[in-house]
Amino acid sequence: MAAKNTKSPAKRPVAKGPVTPKSTRKQETQAPEEVIGSAISRVELFFEKNSKALTTILAAIVVVVGGYFAYKYMYQQPRGQKAANMAYVAEQQFAIDSFALALNGDGNNAGFLQVIDKYGSTAQGNIAKHYAGVCYLRLGDLDKAMKYLSAYSEVSGVPGRIINAQNYGLQGDILSQKGDYAAAAAKYRSAVAAADNSLTTPSYLRKLGLMYSLQNKAAEAREAFERVKRDYPQSVEARDIDKYIGESEQVGN
Repeated sequence: MAAKNTKSPAKRPVAKGPVTPKSTRKQETQAPEEVIGSAISRVELFFEKNSKALTTILAAIVVVVGGYFAYKYMYQQPRGQKAANMAYVAEQQFAIDSFALALNGDGNNAGFLQVIDKYGSTAQGNIAKHYAGVCYLRLGDLDKAMKYLSAYSEVSGVPGRIINAQNYGLQGDILSQKGDYAAAAAKYRSAVAAADNSLTTPSYLRKLGLMYSLQNKAAEAREAFERVKRDYPQSVEARDIDKYIGESEQVGN
């Protein structure tokens, strides 16, 4: 057992350069998912230009549940606290779209890759894998993005399920970009199953239907599209879902 540390707790590192914390107390209670939600909204916009409304609402929900994650992942466990301190500056770099610095650090402060290497088994290390995957995605490295997104482990609880769904959805986006429509469909199915709600599920169902269409699976495509119309009639995706239903009837003909 390690000797008891009698020293005062180490202060959080302060970012250099463009990162200027406005309030130390506020940033100490900021959860990773708050920053992730904003960046993921931009990533999903990259893959699907018409989903601005969905991703904006989704980011807002992630911010609301951020306090829950702040306690559970950043303060509940001693090693998690150390991991959170280590990842602090990387999170700030991530928030301002400095993805290379967020990944690799700046020479004085660690990046997410270092957090994963040292604390990968902690909850904060798990979130760092998700961060790293999004960073690589924004930097255009789809292979490494998939590596780290797929290394992320599902989080339990209602708030966690939203992040889980986003993670699967981003993997599906990467696979669809690579032309692996069957694998992408599997990820979108997982995204749908991870969080059944009116904010994320309609988007993933529509993407799922598109992947089925690209595989000439008309019945499966129609089923996905019709579920959007039937179960989520007030969603953004439902507005033009009849067009997709009609097109699915022509698949394979």
